[in-house]
Amino acid sequence: MTEAASRLAALYRAMVRIRLFENAAEVASQGGVSAYGKAADGTARVRGPLHLSTGQEAVPAGVCAHLRRDDYLTSTHRGHGHTLAKGADLTRMMCELFGKATGFNGGKGGSMHIADFSVGMLGANGVVAAGLPIAVGAAHAQKLQGRDGITVCFFGDGAINRGPFLEALNWAQVYRLPVLFVCEDNRWSATTASGPMTAGEGASVRAESFGIPAVKVDGNDVLAVDEAARQLVAQVRAGSGPRLLHAITYRVKGHVSVDPAAYRDPAELQAALQTDPIARARDAFLALPGGDAATLEAFEREAAQEVEAAVIAADAAPWPNADAAFTDVQDTGAGQWR
Repeated sequence: MTEAASRLAALYRAMVRIRLFENAAEVASQGGVSAYGKAADGTARVRGPLHLSTGQEAVPAGVCAHLRRDDYLTSTHRGHGHTLAKGADLTRMMCELFGKATGFNGGKGGSMHIADFSVGMLGANGVVAAGLPIAVGAAHAQKLQGRDGITVCFFGDGAINRGPFLEALNWAQVYRLPVLFVCEDNRWSATTASGPMTAGEGASVRAESFGIPAVKVDGNDVLAVDEAARQLVAQVRAGSGPRLLHAITYRVKGHVSVDPAAYRDPAELQAALQTDPIARARDAFLALPGGDAATLEAFEREAAQEVEAAVIAADAAPWPNADAAFTDVQDTGAGQWR
């Protein structure tokens, strides 16, 4: 297999793992009838809100392929793909979604608050734009400590209309911090189209107004994301200051897993489905010398088995002990919280 084919195959595998993980979690959250769905008592297995990133897999796969384990990452409430691409354990993440004690946060964080410090994943966040100042703080710490690690901050297009976006970019540029901002522009802010609510030309132009170089890319073309991220990560790591990657993509599912997105024009969705990043990567791989369908099918089977095993493990995992409710909380000393 050629180097180009090997590279694309690795990116394909990363995207397929994300897609199958989220497909399984979606069914489990809806109380579906498949093996991924209802528990024995008929309840849905996934606890709490589940925000899917289906259709956006090329962005985390292409960006995180250039990160080291000691690099930092902040995420959003739609962060399963970021977390998996950064190297977090798939089974522990499924356990967290199921609310089990063996999850990353002991079952208390759920989908919106996944964190795995062991791979530099500093946390998903249920508050829109909240990951931006956290990323800037982490990057400032890296600079003060003289480390050559960088921080990558994923956020959606809805975040650019909130104050933390401008504050974070300003601070990062003033102090020339080693941070790569990645806007996953999926064109929807919860249940509202982002375009009519956003003045100007979006994240990349706003970054450039601060003097931060920005690159706009087709976020459903994993090779384009991979190449843009390669260049930007190298620049940030070399000490050139912050950069921004503006990836145009599309979220094909509703705001949460039980949202049918009836407010969306069906023709818009159908058009978006024609640009599916996984299908495009498959076609590109098969067109390369040494690219064969059997390689991709093996990745798909491997990912399906991994996800199935994770669901089984999460289903069998223990619930948190009741005493865990009193850990990970701030104690003012007054005792009222008990």
